[in-house]
Amino acid sequence: MYILIILGVIILWAIFVFNSLVVRRNRAGEAWADIEVQLKRRYDLIPNLVNTVKGYATHESSAFENVTKARSAAMGVGNNLADKGAAENMLTSALKSVFAIAEAYPDLKANQNFLALQNELSDTENKIQAARRFYNANVRDLNTSIEKFPSNLVAGTFGFSKKEFFDLGDNDAAQNPVTVKF
Repeated sequence: MYILIILGVIILWAIFVFNSLVVRRNRAGEAWADIEVQLKRRYDLIPNLVNTVKGYATHESSAFENVTKARSAAMGVGNNLADKGAAENMLTSALKSVFAIAEAYPDLKANQNFLALQNELSDTENKIQAARRFYNANVRDLNTSIEKFPSNLVAGTFGFSKKEFFDLGDNDAAQNPVTVKF
């Protein structure tokens, strides 16, 4: 009789742990989807921003080409988070150079289209950062649950695996402001 009670408690515990791991895995997946939505929004805004700035700064074509290349590279990266982070950092750096160019053109800085695009992109960048923090918090919780004893027994039995964090890494270009010299 006691053996059945103990066995029942163990089974209930395993079910509880399994379900909590599923919830954490799904939350991490949802958080990643939020990042992808914001990145898509960013990718859609960039051509409009570049075209607006191009009209004012036609001799700055290399900066625009860099943004276009970085955008294409970021959109083409697969699911490897390290590669995705590096590509996004390159895009962020390229965008900083466009904004630095805009500083040299007072008419552009006063243009309503440019200001609206700049505000939209700034808002999107903030949303990406928030989504990144939310994703990393969910990944932290999932990874902690997978590693903790005794839930690691259930995680290992049912094939739960740790997820990577989405971070800036050691990329100095993404962490420091861009300087543009004319």
